[in-house]
Amino acid sequence: MKHHRSEGVAMSDRILVTGGAGFIGSALVRRLVEEEHDVFVYDNFSSGILSNVKDIINRDHIIRGEVESWKLTKSVSNIKPDLVFHLAADPYIPLSYEYPERFMRANFQGTFNVIMACRAFRVRRILHFSTSEVYGSAQTVPMSENHPMSPHSVYAVSKVAADNLCRVLAKEQEVPVVVIRPFNTYGPRETHPYVIPEIISQLARSKNLVLGNLEARRDFTYVDDIVRAVVMLAYREGLEGEVINIGTGTDYSVREIAEKVGLIMRGGDIAISVEKSRLRPYDVPRLICDNSKLNHLTGWRPEITFGEGLKRTVDWYRNNGSTWDWERTYQNQ
Repeated sequence: MKHHRSEGVAMSDRILVTGGAGFIGSALVRRLVEEEHDVFVYDNFSSGILSNVKDIINRDHIIRGEVESWKLTKSVSNIKPDLVFHLAADPYIPLSYEYPERFMRANFQGTFNVIMACRAFRVRRILHFSTSEVYGSAQTVPMSENHPMSPHSVYAVSKVAADNLCRVLAKEQEVPVVVIRPFNTYGPRETHPYVIPEIISQLARSKNLVLGNLEARRDFTYVDDIVRAVVMLAYREGLEGEVINIGTGTDYSVREIAEKVGLIMRGGDIAISVEKSRLRPYDVPRLICDNSKLNHLTGWRPEITFGEGLKRTVDWYRNNGSTWDWERTYQNQ
């Protein structure tokens, strides 16, 4: 496998990013374009946003389609990518309670289609984006790649199934796929009402915060740090069939996060209350990453502190109309 230009070797790849108009996907696309790769985006735009990518890649490099569709195989055939980053998924857990079949179809069947299309057209490497949600709540801390999988939602079940499929196909069919498990990610261009963008949105309008489980603890990594780790792994040899966590190794409660954002946005003058309807029926109390495998493979460590990342995210929000695109979709849910 050729090495990435950031390792000192000038080269360029044709790269397909499924879900490339989404939150992490568009940050990844920006990084790959900066590295002067020839980047294509495949997205159904159910939550991905065209404006996230239309100004950074050619319009004819943006393909609208479902990963469950035959159009995906045709696109892989036409593009002939060297690398595929597979981020396309239904990711928002509360919706999985209402649409479980849709989540299984997109996240499991869609992944199967991506893997088989890549296999048919000899893609050099596939990086499949999973999630720390597959682990369920921490039984041991920090949580390594060997932590038992105990999914707490249909979304997490669908990702467990997709992960296991990738690992089996890597061994059985010699498919060059690597499973990436980011813990929670935050930053600009969020496309769903996760806790940090929800807190920012509420505090932009009032000092009063209405949240769910205040004691749930999560390990948050700034999106640019996630992308940097993924690009490093894309060009690291011998990882086929491996599972690799990405996270900081530090966790915060929802209450602590709210207080940190409150200091940035309102000088700490906030009031927090709990709304029972926001509580998940089977929540994960704690997620915290053991990133030692990633560090051993690449030397990666997070560069953006949580406080700095929150400030950057708030600044982006304020500089972009003080609104998230998802607010038009989810504001009444």
